[in-house]
Amino acid sequence: MSHPEYILTLSCLDQRGIVHRVSGFLAEYGCNIIDSAQFGDAQSNLFFMRVHFAAENPTFPDDVLRAAFTALAGTMQMTWQLNDAAKKPRMLLMVSKIGHCLNDLLFRYKSGLLAVDIPAIVSNHTDFYQLAASYNIPFHHLPLVNGASADAKLAQEARILEIIEANNIDLVVLARYMQILSPTLCTALKGRAINIHHSFLPSFKGAKPYYQAHDRGVKLIGATAHFVTGDLDEGPIIEQDVARVDHAMGPDSLTAIGRDVESVVLARAVKWFVEHRILLNGHKTVVFK
Repeated sequence: MSHPEYILTLSCLDQRGIVHRVSGFLAEYGCNIIDSAQFGDAQSNLFFMRVHFAAENPTFPDDVLRAAFTALAGTMQMTWQLNDAAKKPRMLLMVSKIGHCLNDLLFRYKSGLLAVDIPAIVSNHTDFYQLAASYNIPFHHLPLVNGASADAKLAQEARILEIIEANNIDLVVLARYMQILSPTLCTALKGRAINIHHSFLPSFKGAKPYYQAHDRGVKLIGATAHFVTGDLDEGPIIEQDVARVDHAMGPDSLTAIGRDVESVVLARAVKWFVEHRILLNGHKTVVFK
């Protein structure tokens, strides 16, 4: 019989003995550490830690461990989470009319490269309902166009929240969903919504970024995956990457290259989230790879 495995993530003010106390606690409760990573931020004076461990008792009552660790965390004022490593997070995908990131994530999911469940896809257009059907995933068409009234937007977002709650969603991924979320929805999804931005932030925001890049004669193009906040495209950055381009490439070539980068960057960010590798550090992130 296999041993149950867990992932503990925590942050607190940096102080002496954190690793010792956490590892000692796990040993006391019959747990074996599989891997561990930690980081102390000299600027914020915060300490971050991720521990993947197994319980030697196959019928281990994790509620006992949670209750006991709550007491330890309280003495050190920790922010922490304990997750069952075998549990697949439930992910909602949102998309508009550009589908490369959606298609990439669905392929990774179906191939077993992303350990997630995807109970729903939401779109303000109908372009990808057949793609969703091919993966046997419910497709929710919630129409919304640029310039829609405030009431229409609020009603559409209320429906999104209903879908999130009904499906116990752990992560929302904006896979090129080209609508700005309201501050209310951003607050509701704080720390559990990831967006892919079609540029190496903060440059070339807005429409047709690769045409802007071409007009400026750039030599690098990139993409940025970040958490969604009420400040447009200003959320904590999770992952970025770039591709080298040259003067011979037109805007269509830049677009094709850029979309490949977007897909890879978003997939990395999603994978790290579902593996509980991302910890928030103010306006930044700590990512234990």
